[in-house]
Amino acid sequence: MIRSRKNACLIILILFCFLMGFPNQIFSKTTRPSKSPKASTKSSTKVKTHPKTEPAQVTQTTSGGLQYDAQSAVLMDALTGQILYEQSPSLRISPASFVKVMTLYIVHDAIRSGRIKMDDMVTVSEKAWRMEGSRMFIKVGERVKVEDLMKGIAIASGNDACVALAEHVSGSEEVFVSKMNEKAKLLGLKDSQFKNSHGMPAEDQYSTAMDMAILSKRYVEDHPEALILHSTVEFEYNGIRQGNRNTLLQKNIGVDGLKTGHVEESGYHLAATAKRDGQRMIAVIMGCDRMRKRGPETQKLLEYGFKNFSTVEAVKKGATFGPVKVRRGKANQVTLSAAEEGRVTVSKGKESLVSAVPQLPEFITAPVQKDQVVAKILIQNEGKTVKEVNLLALSGVEKSLIPPWPILVGIGCGLGIIIILGLWWLRGPRQKKR
Repeated sequence: MIRSRKNACLIILILFCFLMGFPNQIFSKTTRPSKSPKASTKSSTKVKTHPKTEPAQVTQTTSGGLQYDAQSAVLMDALTGQILYEQSPSLRISPASFVKVMTLYIVHDAIRSGRIKMDDMVTVSEKAWRMEGSRMFIKVGERVKVEDLMKGIAIASGNDACVALAEHVSGSEEVFVSKMNEKAKLLGLKDSQFKNSHGMPAEDQYSTAMDMAILSKRYVEDHPEALILHSTVEFEYNGIRQGNRNTLLQKNIGVDGLKTGHVEESGYHLAATAKRDGQRMIAVIMGCDRMRKRGPETQKLLEYGFKNFSTVEAVKKGATFGPVKVRRGKANQVTLSAAEEGRVTVSKGKESLVSAVPQLPEFITAPVQKDQVVAKILIQNEGKTVKEVNLLALSGVEKSLIPPWPILVGIGCGLGIIIILGLWWLRGPRQKKR
C-alpha cells in the first residue's frame, strides 16, 4: 500500500516537472495567430483578407496607336515608379549631356557626405579649360566655387565645369567616372555605361530612355534640392549670360527640370519632370532628329500622363494601425506606424478600386524594438497587390520578468499539490509492529 502511494507521488511529480519544463507546448493553442485579424486604424482603409501575391508594376505601352517622333520614349510616375508609356525603352543610344545628371548626382552625394562643400574653391585645370562643346567659360588657373560649377552644369550644360568638379571630387576624371558606373549599378541601370563626366561622344558610352527615367527618379528623390538649379532659366558667369536649353521651363506647365542633350550621332534628347496637384511625372525623349521637336514631344508625353492617370495615396507615411497585443512584455500592446507612403498609379476614374489591406498578427511576443518591422500593409489595385508597406513598432516593449499567467497558475497548483502530498505522506498510517 505504501509502495503504491510512493509510485503515485512520483507520477504526479513527473507530470508537474513536465508542466514546468514545456509550458509553451502545453499552452500553444493560446498563441496561434488569427486567420482573420481585426485591426483598427486611424487612416481610411478597406480591411479584407487576401492571399499573398507578389508586388506587380502597372505598365501601359503603345496602346491606341500612341507614338512619339523620337527613337525612344518613356513616361514614368515619379512617385510610384510605374511606367505609363514606353517606346523602344531599352534602345541603347549615346546619352550626350544626359551624362551630366549622373555627374551632378555624384557631386550632391559628396556634398551630403561632407567630402566637399558648396563654397569650396576649385582650381581650374588645363584639361577642364580645354574642353570643347557647351561650356561655362572658366579659365585655366581660376578659382571657382563648387556652387557656381554646379550651376554651370545644370543650367549652361558646361563640359568644362564637369571636368573641374570631377577632378575636385575624386582627384581625376577617370576615378570619378568609375564612381559614376558604380552608382549606375547600385541604382539598377542595366543598359548604361559612362566613359566621361560630360557626355561628349566616346566609344561604348550609352544609355536608354528607361535607365534615364530610373536615374531621374532616384536623383530627384535623393536630392530634391537639385531642382532649384535645374529649374533656373539662365546663368551668368565671367560676364557671359546663357539660357537653360530646357524650353519647357518657360511654359508654366509645372516643369522644374531636368536635362537636355545632343550629339550628332544620336540626335536631340530631353528628360523633363513636372509636378501638378500632388502628382509628379518624368518624361524622357531620346533621338529626335531636330531640336525644335524634343520640347513639344516631351510636353505631349507629360500631358498624356497627367490627363490619363491618377496617383493614389492609399497609405500615408506615419499612419497608425493597431494596437497589437504584446505577450510577455512590460506593456500589453503596441501601436504600429507605416514606414513609407503607399502609392499606386491608376487610370483616371479608377481611384476607388485602390485599397489598403493591413496584415496584422493577433499578437507579438516581447521583446519588441522601436521601429522593428512587425507587420505589413498590402496596397491593392483591383484586388491585385502592387506594393507592400512595412508597419513599424512606434515604441519598444521590454520583456517582463514576471512569467505569464499560465505558468504562474501551474506553479501555484504544483506547489499546492506538493504541500498536500507532503502532509498526507507525513500523516499516513504506519505499519503495526508484530
